[in-house]
Amino acid sequence: MATQTKAQSKGIVSWPEDERPRERLLSRGPHALTDAELIAILLRVGVQGKSAVELGHDLVKRFGSLQAMMGAPLHAWHGIKGLGKAKVAQLQAALELGRRAALPNVREKRVIKSTAQAAEYFMNELCGVAEEHFRVAYLNRQGRLLDDCLVAEGTVDNVRPQIRTIIARALQTNASALIAAHNHPSGAAEPSESDRLLTRDLIAACQPTGIKVLDHLIVTEHKHFSFADSGLLDELNLEVGG
Repeated sequence: MATQTKAQSKGIVSWPEDERPRERLLSRGPHALTDAELIAILLRVGVQGKSAVELGHDLVKRFGSLQAMMGAPLHAWHGIKGLGKAKVAQLQAALELGRRAALPNVREKRVIKSTAQAAEYFMNELCGVAEEHFRVAYLNRQGRLLDDCLVAEGTVDNVRPQIRTIIARALQTNASALIAAHNHPSGAAEPSESDRLLTRDLIAACQPTGIKVLDHLIVTEHKHFSFADSGLLDELNLEVGG
């Protein structure tokens, strides 16, 4: 026990070389390392009483998976003990590189041209999420998925998605249209007044850019609500003068 405490206090540098993440990666390849060990290499050092590997394990546990870490908004990283601005920047850069590397395959394979296809896509993306997540899929004129971004998490009432962020991403990806979606962990798929107002504001903000809002979906584990199919999207377009 005393040996373990001493090793922990000195960090990874006190470990045998063949157990250190960086040395194992160089000798065996990155596939031999766990998610936490790969994160530890990016972090480089841990915090007092906790190695970089332990800190990496805590991050995976906090977010749930690497995929969840990749999609988490920047504010979700604020205030995590042991992560200063430099470490957050290093992790964000690595995660964004991984996300961008995966985009070509997504662009080639995913086409969304119907409510059913959009609902299936977002139900898979948001299945099992305990909090309310607001996502936006960006499409070209042929309905091909260009990008998918987690814009906000919490509740639409308390964590209102930043519409300017949605528009900026659309312009960055050269999207012609977008589909917004969020989940209701309660299981109720009916839209709230906040959902309606948000959709109206999004339509109004998109109109000057020429980007079309195709739908806003509310999804649960077993069902969904479509603003387009219900006629609410047409009503809101008329309301904002579209």
